[in-house]
Amino acid sequence: MTARPGRPGRRSAGTAVLFAGAVLLAGCASPATQGGAPPPAAAAVPLATSMTAAGGGAWAIVATGGKTADENQFWELLARPAGSTQWELETPPGVADNGGLVASASGGSLTVAFRPSQGLTFSPLASTSDDGTTWGTGLIDAPVAAGPDALAANGRTLLALLSDGTIDQAGPAGAGLTRLAAPGAVAASPAGRRCQVTSLTAVAYAPSGIPLAAASCTRPGTAGIFARTAAGTWQVAGPALPATLASRPVRMLRLTGTTAGDTALLASGTGSTASLLAAWTANGTRWTTSPPLTAGSRQLLASGTGAGGAAWVLLAGGRAAAIAGPGAAWRQLPAPPPGTAALAVLPGGTTDALAVAGATLTVYQLTPAGTWSRTQFAKIPIQYGSSG
Repeated sequence: MTARPGRPGRRSAGTAVLFAGAVLLAGCASPATQGGAPPPAAAAVPLATSMTAAGGGAWAIVATGGKTADENQFWELLARPAGSTQWELETPPGVADNGGLVASASGGSLTVAFRPSQGLTFSPLASTSDDGTTWGTGLIDAPVAAGPDALAANGRTLLALLSDGTIDQAGPAGAGLTRLAAPGAVAASPAGRRCQVTSLTAVAYAPSGIPLAAASCTRPGTAGIFARTAAGTWQVAGPALPATLASRPVRMLRLTGTTAGDTALLASGTGSTASLLAAWTANGTRWTTSPPLTAGSRQLLASGTGAGGAAWVLLAGGRAAAIAGPGAAWRQLPAPPPGTAALAVLPGGTTDALAVAGATLTVYQLTPAGTWSRTQFAKIPIQYGSSG
C-alpha cells in the first residue's frame, strides 16, 4: 500500500510534542470524588470501525502489526476516496498510535484523536478537510475514552468523552471550552438515576446540534441515551425498546453521527440470550429500532456505520451481520475472510472486508453470489520496535 505522495514516514515517540494546542480540551483537571464509590467512568468498546464520508468516500480504523504487550501494535487510518475502488493509508503523521485511534466525521472533515501510549497522558488531535492531504493539529489534555464514539464533531465544534467519564466541548480553535459533565454527573442526574447508569460509552450530536451521551444502565429495558438541555441538565432521549426486551438490561455500544442522522448500537440481555439492535434518528427525538439480532455469548470484535444508515457488526467465531438502515432487517453475511479486522458498507450496497496479518492488508469484496473476492493486497510500512 502506498500513501499519498508527500506523506511523512513512520513516527517516533519524540514527535508527539508537535501537537501544540490548535484545539485544547480538558484544560482543567476533573474534580476528585468526594468519598463513597467512584463515579461511573467510560467503558471500553472495540475501536476497529468504519464510517462513510460526505461525497461517497469512506474511512476505516484497524490495528496492524504485532501484539499490544510488546508495543508493536499500530493503529492505522484507511481511506477509500469517492469514486475509487482502492483503500489508501492516511494515518496522520507525527505521533505514536499504539494506543488506538478514535475518529469523527462531520461534513467534509475528519477529526482523529490518538489514545495515550508511550508514556503520554494526553490525546493528540489531527483534523483534515481534504481527505488527509493536510492535517491540522491540537490536543485533548487528558486521555480520551477507549471507544470509537468517544469523539464527536459538529462543524467546528468538538465533543469528547474522557476515560474518567468527563464530557467536554470546545468551539472553533479551542475557544469557549465548556465542561458539559464532570465524572458521575450524568449518572447523578434524575434521568441517570432512573436509568441506573453504570458507565458512559459514547458522545454524539443530535441532528439539531444538541450534545448527546450514551450510557449502559442496569434498569431493565432502558436505553441510556441522554440529551443535554439548555439549562445544563441531562434528560432521556430514547429510544423506547420493544416490550419483549423490557426485562433485560441494556448496554449502549455505539452512538454516532452519520450523513443520515444518528445511529446507535445496543446490546440487550446477557449470556446465550443476548441480542443486538440498531436504532436511528433523523431529528434527535423520534427513533426507529431494528429487529433484534441474536448474538449469544459471542464477543463483539468491531462495528461501524455505512451509507444510507447502514450498520454492521463483526462477532467472534467468524460471524458478521449488516443492516441496510431504518425499516430493514439484519442480514447474516458469509463468514468473513481470515484476519478480518473491520467491514465497510459502501455507497451502492458494496461491502468490503479489511483483513490484517501483521503489516499486510488484504481487501475482499462481497460478490452478488455471496462469496468474498480479493480486490486489493498491500503492505503497510511498519517499523517494528518504534512507537508509531
